[in-house]
Amino acid sequence: MACSNLTTMWVSPKPSLSDSSSLSFRSVLNPLPLPNHNTSPSRSSSVSPIQSSLRELRDRIDSVKNTQKITEAMKLVAAAKVRRAQEAVVNGRPFSETLVEVLYNINEQLQTDDIDVPLTKIRPVKKVALVVVTGDRGLCGGFNNFIIKKAEARIKELQGLGLDYTVISVGKKGNSYFLRRPYIPVDKYLEAGTLPTAKEAQAVADDVFSLFISEEVDKVELLYTKFVSLVKSEPVIHTLLPLSPKGEICDINGNCVDAAEDELFRLTTKEGKLTVERETFRTPTADFSPILQFEQDPVQILDALLPLYLNSQILRALQESLASELAARMSAMSSASDNASDLKKSLSMVYNRKRQAKITGEILEIVAGANAQV
Repeated sequence: MACSNLTTMWVSPKPSLSDSSSLSFRSVLNPLPLPNHNTSPSRSSSVSPIQSSLRELRDRIDSVKNTQKITEAMKLVAAAKVRRAQEAVVNGRPFSETLVEVLYNINEQLQTDDIDVPLTKIRPVKKVALVVVTGDRGLCGGFNNFIIKKAEARIKELQGLGLDYTVISVGKKGNSYFLRRPYIPVDKYLEAGTLPTAKEAQAVADDVFSLFISEEVDKVELLYTKFVSLVKSEPVIHTLLPLSPKGEICDINGNCVDAAEDELFRLTTKEGKLTVERETFRTPTADFSPILQFEQDPVQILDALLPLYLNSQILRALQESLASELAARMSAMSSASDNASDLKKSLSMVYNRKRQAKITGEILEIVAGANAQV
């Protein structure tokens, strides 16, 4: 019956154009015009925006769903890599701690001797080398921007003090940043790799060692992102050279900043949600006997151990920077997934409202047509 009434609606007389102002109200009561070449554009223009809008909303909702799947996958991958990065830092800790013990005991025996070790020689500072460690990829929030801003602030401080400087860039993001700024002197561009090893650290250490020994620079500072927790990381500046005779890493003010213990963060599930467990890990190191005798000359031992310790500290900085980058990416992808979920809900609500309005309009047309035939 509704189909027959709807058929008769299209063959009714066409209303006058002079009464178009009341067409929106009277069209519910009066028959609809006959579709022809003159009236078809007006009808398509009144219906196609709703249909295209619904189609665009469906496409956008599907796009947001696919984006959410990608961000969720990237979050899980970053979470797995963070764990491995933390383990790499902790596994390298015993070697570093043992070197500190050896250097400390040698220094205790040489306190009364006047020795000349090039890596521990303090000179008047005229030029500073900045080793800036950044990431190789993006999608990690403000991780790269924070360390680059830290480097810019340090460069301004050195310029204010009237000191020369040069930059050793480590990481693709830092390399591209400094390449676009030729006014910043850069000594070398290096890459840290997806998993820093002693080979990458040795490349940085060799360049730093040659600059310091040749007296091209009088001080070397290391700028990297220290891993604090899964949701927090801090860009820091440490004095890399000259080394402390005890093997300690100091900040720009000369204060020792060697960490005595590490923290591991483990992702677990609790009541169906991801949670974080924190575990403090302290590396046990063997105590050296105070009467320990060295077969070689202590100066020769220092000359061999200090470059090795320099390499280990650079490697640790690369590993902590990688752990901070992965944690920042995991946090950024988690926020992106949450935002995608909220956007999907709001788009679905708009889509349902438009769809309901379209269905309601069609029902009103059918009812009006049926009432007009009575």
